[in-house]
Amino acid sequence: MVMNKDEALEALGEPLVIQRVLKAPRTTVWKAWTDPGILASWWGPEGFTAPVVKIDLREGGSLVLCMRSPDGKDYWNAGVYREIVPPKRLVLSVSFADDKGEVVPATYYGMSPDIALQMLQTISLAETEEGRTKVTVKHFGLPPGKDQDDARQGWIQSFDKLERILAGLRDRP
Repeated sequence: MVMNKDEALEALGEPLVIQRVLKAPRTTVWKAWTDPGILASWWGPEGFTAPVVKIDLREGGSLVLCMRSPDGKDYWNAGVYREIVPPKRLVLSVSFADDKGEVVPATYYGMSPDIALQMLQTISLAETEEGRTKVTVKHFGLPPGKDQDDARQGWIQSFDKLERILAGLRDRP
């Protein structure tokens, strides 16, 4: 049986929803999500780096990134862009992966077996009247409880880093 789009989302459960208003125009925030060099500068919680970010920004194109923990452990993700609406919306399927880009379960990294093998992320960017950008991230495939709580903290810390990067971009001549 083939599931339609809504049924597939329902199967992933309630999403983790993160919203943040950033002090930058939407086009700048869009670039922060789609330029590999900028994305690498803010992706991941505090203390984490992103030494590898590869983006093929087209529907059906791939995202591969490596997030490195402060103790040097690498966490790889692989994704496929499902929808791209510049500069308003990105939708991508995302999975944990090994260093060759092959999909692996979350247990590969010592995480919960309840995390979906293929998750879905939607990133929506809306301009505000003040020239800021309201970002809404919906992250499907994370079970409620500890997994969503941990991911929420990771997203919040990533957005804190993004705020600092955007401030630096605004301050450039």
